[in-house]
Amino acid sequence: MNFNGILLGAAVFLIIGICHPIVIKMEYHWGKKSWWVLAVVGVLFAAASLFVDNSLGATILGAAAFSCFWGIHEILSQEMRVLRGWFPENPKRADYYARRRKELAEELKEGPSHKHLKTKLKN
Repeated sequence: MNFNGILLGAAVFLIIGICHPIVIKMEYHWGKKSWWVLAVVGVLFAAASLFVDNSLGATILGAAAFSCFWGIHEILSQEMRVLRGWFPENPKRADYYARRRKELAEELKEGPSHKHLKTKLKN
């Protein structure tokens, strides 16, 4: 019997489950400008996957790398979720959120959208 598929599936499930609250906490404490942390960690996981001889281990590290890269997108989207009131905002950053709500007033009315990623990255 080959358990690699089950092990890989479980590992990816756990990685995604761990990354989701990390993204939420990062945005809460440091804002969307902390995306670079996910980029660095993703690159480190990707590099590590190149040097692991075990194919299952290398695959899990690769999955972790690309989960971090996806987290970059999610941290940008998380700010929009906070601005819409779907997640709590950090009271220490209330001025920042108020300014962003004024800047993005029209976009916030439109509802969820990924069309405006350039606007999110610009600020």
